[in-house]
Amino acid sequence: MENKKRIIVLVDDNPSNLTTGKDLLKDHYDVFTVPSGEKLFSLLGKIQPDLILLDIEMPAMSGYEVIKKMNADPYTKVPPVIFLTSLNDPGSELEGLSLGAVDYISKPFSPPLLIKRIENHLLITSQKNQLIDFNENLQQKVQEKTGQVVELQNSLLTTMAELVEFRDDTTGGHIERTQAYLTLLLNFLWKNRTCYWNIVSEWNLAFLTPSAQLHDVGKIHISDAILNKPGKLTPEEFEIMKNHAVYGEKAIESIMKRTKENDFLLHAKIFAGTHHEKWDGSGYPRGLKGVDIPLQGRLMAIADVYDALIAQRPYKKPMEKAEAEDIIIKGAETHFDPLLAEVFKDLAPDFAGIADQYSQGLQGNTAP
Repeated sequence: MENKKRIIVLVDDNPSNLTTGKDLLKDHYDVFTVPSGEKLFSLLGKIQPDLILLDIEMPAMSGYEVIKKMNADPYTKVPPVIFLTSLNDPGSELEGLSLGAVDYISKPFSPPLLIKRIENHLLITSQKNQLIDFNENLQQKVQEKTGQVVELQNSLLTTMAELVEFRDDTTGGHIERTQAYLTLLLNFLWKNRTCYWNIVSEWNLAFLTPSAQLHDVGKIHISDAILNKPGKLTPEEFEIMKNHAVYGEKAIESIMKRTKENDFLLHAKIFAGTHHEKWDGSGYPRGLKGVDIPLQGRLMAIADVYDALIAQRPYKKPMEKAEAEDIIIKGAETHFDPLLAEVFKDLAPDFAGIADQYSQGLQGNTAP
């Protein structure tokens, strides 16, 4: 198929120059001729030229004024402009190039030279557009690949979390629900720029929230006899169960050593190791106190405890949501970060809504 001819617009107030220029270029290009800048702008509403040959010295609107107007219009795609002029002083040439012209040819011009200059600038423009297209396609491919990696990462996280939950048949749906509670808290802090916004705003939430699924991954090291005991744990058994926080950290550290891209695993490690710490220092595994507990752990503590309270276990019935809410709020400054407890107070109806949405896992043989 024959390539479509490029479009050249010749702007000159001299009819003789327009005729001469069109005769010179018509075998190579589709040539449109206009006698003034005003006529040019009328034409630009109908066609998109590949290049403009623009006379400078025109009575109503000079070539300089034309290119200034084109550049000032955000809706006008400015094609390459070559100034054609009888002016040959360096100052005029510099002004034209400073305004955005790609070339400056003095009259009378050599026809072969004009054609070659046009060819060169059209080639440069074509190569520039190809490079832009290439970069846009490359960015799109990178974004698609990144999306696939994130999707794979999240799938692996979910699979690992489900493996743990499958072993612990007292905690059906806990991971899904706590992730939803955590997302609710984070979105509130982000959107309302309330407490800890300066920290949360620096987090990549697309990495952080999925990583919370691994907060109980250490339970994979706890024996079935303790994990699935159909009753309350003895003090000795509870001490063993508490080790799941440290086991979780170690398991995630082992994965981190095998990969360079581990930002999301760093969050997962913090969730696993600190979600049972308490504001007053009475938690485990390290007895951290106050803001020494990473914010991830303080957030997860609220999500984790709320879910445990309203869920049914073999040794207890599910607690009413209002009673669970009261325990969280009253636990400020002992179990929970007081600022986050206040946030929870505002979000309590939304927590209840999430619990209702995932209510299937809260009844029967379920818990945290």
